[in-house]
Amino acid sequence: MRRDFLPSAEQSRDFYRFLTAVVVPRPIAWVSSRSAEGIDNLAPHSFFTVASVDPPIVQFTSVGRKDSVRNIEATGEFTVNFTPESLFEAVNATGTAFPPEVSEFDAVGLTREASLTVAPPRVLESPAALECRLHSMQQMGNCTLVFGEVLHGVVSEEFLDGNHPLIEALKPLSRLGLDEWGTAGNIRRIRRIPLKEWAQAHYPDVS
Repeated sequence: MRRDFLPSAEQSRDFYRFLTAVVVPRPIAWVSSRSAEGIDNLAPHSFFTVASVDPPIVQFTSVGRKDSVRNIEATGEFTVNFTPESLFEAVNATGTAFPPEVSEFDAVGLTREASLTVAPPRVLESPAALECRLHSMQQMGNCTLVFGEVLHGVVSEEFLDGNHPLIEALKPLSRLGLDEWGTAGNIRRIRRIPLKEWAQAHYPDVS
């Protein structure tokens, strides 16, 4: 027997919790932005993905109009910092609703690192970051979708195998439902099967 969930006004909160519990795990955009007044903001957004490869564009969603959105609208720039297991408590703390005049860098005790191509700083303690210029924003219901063109990427060398970032070393955090968070856990690897190889294995008599 199954239970139905409907995105009605009466069930909106329950449906939100249902949605974020089944669309998992979700990577986290730890977004650094700077207000027009020069205040550095840092906030985690768990609706985050790659929107385009060429040009390289990432996208995160702000539920409601948070400081991140207002700052990026004002300046056109932001940085996405990687969220590793080792910064679990700090990432969560930057989700606290501090007033706009308070910088999460200072409140939580994180170190600013100058970005190469944009004004918002990187998080020095984070192993990797993407520096972004605003591409576009799209309003969708009570959410703002923010698209940023990646101008520059950086990763600490100890997390690399050649030019490839090692997932076992990065140890990414992810968001699940309610107050639940996830880790990478056991990493499984499997090669994608080319169509010709699949056909030869499953239909050997077909030329």
